[in-house]
Amino acid sequence: MSSDQPIRWGIIGPGTIARTFADGIAHSRTGKLVAIATRNPEKPGLAENFLGARIVNGYEALLKEGDIDAVYISTPHTGHAEWAIKAIRAGKHVLVEKPIALSAFDADAIYYEAQKAGVFAGEAFMYRVHPQTAKIVELVKSGAIGTVRIIRSSFGFNMGGFRPEHRLFANETAGGGILDVGGYPVSMARLLAGAADGKPFLEPEKVAGVAHLGQSGVDEWASAVLKFPNGIVAEVSCSIMAQQDNTLRIIGSDGRIEVKDFWFASGHKGGVGKIEIFKGNEQQTIEVREDRWLYSFEVDAAGDAIRADRKEFAAPGMSWADSIGNLRVLDQWRASIGLEYSVEKAAKRTANLAGGVVRRGDGIPQRQIPGISKPASVVALGFEFFPNFAAASLTLDAFYEAGGNVFDTAFVYGGGKTESIFGDWHTSRNVPREEIVLIGKGAHSPLVYPDIIAKQLDQSLNRLKTDYVDIYFMHRDNTDIPVGEFVDAMDAEVKRGRIRGIFGGSNWTRERMDEAAAYAAKNGKAAPAALSNNFSLAEMHDPIWAGCVTSSNDEWKTWLNARQVPNFAWSSQGRGFFTDRAGRDKHDDEEIVRCWYSDRNFERRDRAIELANKLGRSPIHIALAYVIAQPFPVVPLIGPRTIAELEDSLTALDIRLTPEQVKWLEA
Repeated sequence: MSSDQPIRWGIIGPGTIARTFADGIAHSRTGKLVAIATRNPEKPGLAENFLGARIVNGYEALLKEGDIDAVYISTPHTGHAEWAIKAIRAGKHVLVEKPIALSAFDADAIYYEAQKAGVFAGEAFMYRVHPQTAKIVELVKSGAIGTVRIIRSSFGFNMGGFRPEHRLFANETAGGGILDVGGYPVSMARLLAGAADGKPFLEPEKVAGVAHLGQSGVDEWASAVLKFPNGIVAEVSCSIMAQQDNTLRIIGSDGRIEVKDFWFASGHKGGVGKIEIFKGNEQQTIEVREDRWLYSFEVDAAGDAIRADRKEFAAPGMSWADSIGNLRVLDQWRASIGLEYSVEKAAKRTANLAGGVVRRGDGIPQRQIPGISKPASVVALGFEFFPNFAAASLTLDAFYEAGGNVFDTAFVYGGGKTESIFGDWHTSRNVPREEIVLIGKGAHSPLVYPDIIAKQLDQSLNRLKTDYVDIYFMHRDNTDIPVGEFVDAMDAEVKRGRIRGIFGGSNWTRERMDEAAAYAAKNGKAAPAALSNNFSLAEMHDPIWAGCVTSSNDEWKTWLNARQVPNFAWSSQGRGFFTDRAGRDKHDDEEIVRCWYSDRNFERRDRAIELANKLGRSPIHIALAYVIAQPFPVVPLIGPRTIAELEDSLTALDIRLTPEQVKWLEA
């Protein structure tokens, strides 16, 4: 786009903040308002409030308009992610009113979509690109008040009473103070903590929050404390039912800085902003005079990025990492007070993030697993690390929509949370149970006893919202108990129909598996026919956790090849050993060093890097392809934290390593 061509803006959600943004466009040097989209084109005042803009009937219709370059999205919070993704997929640049999404997980998905589409995406914290903010940062960096130690900031007002019809009190539209205005003091604290370290921003190492939840379940007033790695402590608060002083205070070793209503800067239509510095009995006032309208800076910062083909704001604007980090703090704040909105739960979050119906795709190859009647994807999804349904559903949806159908759960994961999330997911999406290969695990240390299997399976099936699992693993072994007692207990569940495929052991030895198979054959029982041990190109030489068993060495490979027992392999990519986190000169990650560092593993890593360079891939892709290429069935368990990580892992599935390449990697 040429440097003199105006950015043609469309607006989705023509409310109060949209009118303010339209003023910013009108007083910008880069933008032109072309159209607004509304679901109620007959609403009075639209033409007067958005002068010169074409009124478009419906949000989808706006995205089809050819004369729109960028879209500003100012729907209620719950519509931000959906319409941002839809606009990005329509090829539009997007600026989304804060919060860009309800959580850091949702925001990450938006920015990943923008990365794939090659468009600009940003979160609309207008104060971040104003000259007053740059001046505050400059003062902190210059040591104007010495070493920064404490930051205090608030953004709070009083709505004058509970108003159930207002979006700020509505649970179903993610109301309350934290998401609506809490992001301002948090973002400023992270900005200043970073400035003190010479960085664009800094993430807190600890977040602790408290709040009052009103009758609709949203936070009406709330506070949080953030502890940063450089020793700075930030105290932030927000409210919709308490008028606060809304003053930013930066307290240093030699004095303090105070700024009233820092987000308002020099005023909506320009004016003079004041930064006050107190040092002992001395007081200095720095005036920031700016004639430009407040929101015009935001319009032009986005416009300049678009013209320069940049995908995100330049500092001190909110970069993608900054935006996601800010929401991560708000997520922790909400978790501290137990605030989960109704729209984040399975009953209402029944579509994918873009508002579409979740349907199974066909992009992931399938394989037939001995003992399982239905085809299974060549990789299985583990999702034990997600804090709630809303976060996990993003990856579950994406995996299933890519064609994945093998899901790994366990009784102990998250104290049962993972099982409950899966149960909510497949029922809320109406996923046919017959399409799913579901892995369940029970009898983890210290409760590794035969009678535990049925008792825990009772609870697991209730959480999973199904009456059977396709594959069942004992999560650990207890060699003090005869293996036949465990075989009897699992065989009983097969006969009851609660295990309708195969069962076996996770972290079991070869000897124990052989003993169990011999017992089953002798006594007419179903035999263990699956394994879930670590298997990777890198051999784990020290267990990650007590009781873990690796099956990556030569003896194990011989055994697996002879018996053709499918191994659902955890840590199949070496838990980061094949990424930039590891290296002969890197010793920061204690677990990687302890478990994986050896001369043999580094030689294999070097070869994976060499082969990856030849194929134009990453070493982590080679590591996954190696596991799948074995002459015995291995189904790697992958545990991506984001959709980007998931899709990156899935790109390895089109790598077909030859037996010669497999042997060469092992050398």
